[in-house]
Amino acid sequence: MLDLGQMTPEHVIYIPSIAILGLIIGFILGARSVRSEFERRRKRLKE
Repeated sequence: MLDLGQMTPEHVIYIPSIAILGLIIGFILGARSVRSEFERRRKRLKE
């Protein structure tokens, strides 16, 4: 059976770094999506 009370130093480094990486990737993809949506709306308003 696993001892869940013991947390190794790898967990302290690995889990937050993966969470931060996910936030960065989400921010980049979200910003790209918002820019393309603004561009699409701007083109629609010009017509």
